[in-house]
Amino acid sequence: MAVCARLCGVGPARGCRRRGAAREQRRGGGGDSEPDTDTDPEEAGGGGGASAEDDELTERIECARPAPHPAEVGPNGRAPMSLLELPPELLVQIFGSLPGTDLPSLARVCTTFRRILRTDTIWRRRCREEYGVCENLRKLEITGVSCRDVYAKLLHRYRHILGLWQPDIGPYGGLLNVVVDGLFIIGWMYLPPHDPHVDDPMRFKPLFRIHLMERKSATVECMYGHKGPHNGHIQIVKKDEFSTKCNQTDHHRMSGGRQEEFRTWLREEWGRTLEDIFHEHMQELILMKFIYTSQYDNCLTYRRIYLPPSSPEDLIKPGLFKGTYGSHGLEIVMLSFHGRKAKGTKITGDPNIPAGQQTVEIDLAHPLQLPDIENLRDFGELSRIVLEVQEQVRREEQEEEQRREDEDRFQQAATSPAAQPQGGEGAEGEETASGAERAAQDKAPASQPFVLPMGVISRNEDYPRTCRVCFYGTGLIAGHGFTSPERTPGVFVLFDDDRFGFIWLELKSFSLYSRIKVSFQNAEAPSREAFDEMLKNIQSLAT
Repeated sequence: MAVCARLCGVGPARGCRRRGAAREQRRGGGGDSEPDTDTDPEEAGGGGGASAEDDELTERIECARPAPHPAEVGPNGRAPMSLLELPPELLVQIFGSLPGTDLPSLARVCTTFRRILRTDTIWRRRCREEYGVCENLRKLEITGVSCRDVYAKLLHRYRHILGLWQPDIGPYGGLLNVVVDGLFIIGWMYLPPHDPHVDDPMRFKPLFRIHLMERKSATVECMYGHKGPHNGHIQIVKKDEFSTKCNQTDHHRMSGGRQEEFRTWLREEWGRTLEDIFHEHMQELILMKFIYTSQYDNCLTYRRIYLPPSSPEDLIKPGLFKGTYGSHGLEIVMLSFHGRKAKGTKITGDPNIPAGQQTVEIDLAHPLQLPDIENLRDFGELSRIVLEVQEQVRREEQEEEQRREDEDRFQQAATSPAAQPQGGEGAEGEETASGAERAAQDKAPASQPFVLPMGVISRNEDYPRTCRVCFYGTGLIAGHGFTSPERTPGVFVLFDDDRFGFIWLELKSFSLYSRIKVSFQNAEAPSREAFDEMLKNIQSLAT
């Protein structure tokens, strides 16, 4: 009551003007504070009834008010007792500094606040600070669209689809980045560079855009095909999932039929013609991908993905990388760190290892000491070193499993706290193992010569000839359709902060990975738990 009285500018002896207005409303009379139940930002010019949330908001506005300076004393010999006594231009500054989602509640306080919240300066500032809109929003006045319309009907309404997404395109996946671009919201599909140029920048093309053509509502347009924007639809299924639909798929067709569509797609996807690809198996894979992906006609479901969280102890900065995968071309992989392990998860995939699967796993507790450059050319020598470490890892895993079983039996039988120190010893052992990679880097030289062994196939012969450190790892291989998947031993090779490689021993193949140097917005995971849950979800969907 007291808080409400202070905000309305009346003392408790006179009662609350807001509650009095409500009584007048019930008797059919008008009041200075009109009820308004709409809480959408586009209605932030309205007044409304009081609620518990309103009182909390009022307390936040009124709290921590400093004692008035003598120069601030009003004509009545006192300082202003409420926000309503402040000049309107000062209220515009105050309201403009608040989050846009709080302004509808503020508009329900009284008609004065509602009238001030119609000021476009407030909403222009919110568009700029919350969504990075740097366009000259004053030009909107020509079209009759206000900054409040842009905020409420475009930015606020579609805020949940901003960020990184993975489309559900069977085993192929993809990477979609939805951003605010000027006065548009655009969904950009990111594509790896043409095979095998892994160090080239990413390519991207628009799949859809949303903009405000008139005050009524935002317009969704499909950008797929070669005939310009056309009518589309977006449905937000749930918090981390949305779908797109094209309402005019005839815009995707070409006059030359499927053959012309395939040739155009091949130039865009691979940068070449089918005649340039001599490998018969590769031709089959390319044709299969075209047939599979073109049937969706940009009617897709997207699921949110996060960038991996980083730690000062990470070997390198985690993130997204482009990698070579033989006849499948270049694919996008997410590198993340999990204690003693590093994982490479496919964001785009292929019929053998689909998107969402963990393509490589690096054991950071088991560094590899490569032989000298001459012996490194011998594939048999490298295989011997890796298989020895593989056997060591297998023994350690068996010992660890046996130790845990013994601990469980001991804890069940023990009646005294004597078993407690054993848990401490296990924790120390784990800590020592997790620091093995740092010790290996301290002992190893800053860089060492590197060359691929004879017989190992690489799509890109322009790989670095020096490396920092190598670790034992495993790579996932499978038959077509993800049949008979198994993890096989390999070598993780760290070249520098932005490039690493993996030698697949069983396939006698080498994959080179290069960092995707794009600053993605709205892609940070809210927590480590949320990121781990996301990884688990995309892997389960792929399986």
